Amino acid sequence: MNTTDTSKRPVRMAFTNRAAGNLASHVGDDPATVAANRQRLADVFGLKPEQFVWMEQLHTNAVTVVDKQQDAPVAATDAIVTTAEDLVLCVLVADCVPVLLADPHAKVIAAVHAGRIGARNGIVKNTVEEMVKLGATPGTINALLGPAAAGESYEVPWQMAEDVEKHLPGSKTRTRKGTPGIDVRAGIIHQLMSLGVMHVEVHPADTITDDTFFSYRREKETGRQAGIVWLAGDK
Repeated sequence: MNTTDTSKRPVRMAFTNRAAGNLASHVGDDPATVAANRQRLADVFGLKPEQFVWMEQLHTNAVTVVDKQQDAPVAATDAIVTTAEDLVLCVLVADCVPVLLADPHAKVIAAVHAGRIGARNGIVKNTVEEMVKLGATPGTINALLGPAAAGESYEVPWQMAEDVEKHLPGSKTRTRKGTPGIDVRAGIIHQLMSLGVMHVEVHPADTITDDTFFSYRREKETGRQAGIVWLAGDK
């Protein structure tokens, strides 16, 4: 499976890579294959597939609070938040930044799909604000940013880089070729710290150059890896 498990009870966090198989049902893969991959992921952590909550990710800045299992992906949202134990929040990515957030004291967690558009439009900020409404404190929130497109590889037109920088300071950069680029993770780190979230860890992998991960910019038609977070109930 080759997952990265980085947290302790009562919160668990993990990221998958290509070895876990495609976990997305919207990219044209055989539904039976996706279901088998999701079952295998659940088995690794001693969970059940029905505990996993997926999103209909549309690059919005919409945040949804969930409190129970879902038969279908949560509609038109790019972040989900919960205080419910044993509900596994999932984000699917293939270059966008998967952001996992948790306040283990308040027992509030979130999974965020932060691509260029969503991050530019405040999806991470909106999620932190929603967590605070549920009792979280920025100073006790832990943030984990997963494998994503690195600034040195993510080339964009200069005008686009300037626009994202205006809304997400710290994101504008130059690629290894010297061309305009965007480092979405760097911008998110800057934003989190400006919100008072100081406990931030970053997975360093660049999905565009590291073929152990799915990458839309590299492959166009490709699968999706996942970031997952859950509050582990008492066993």
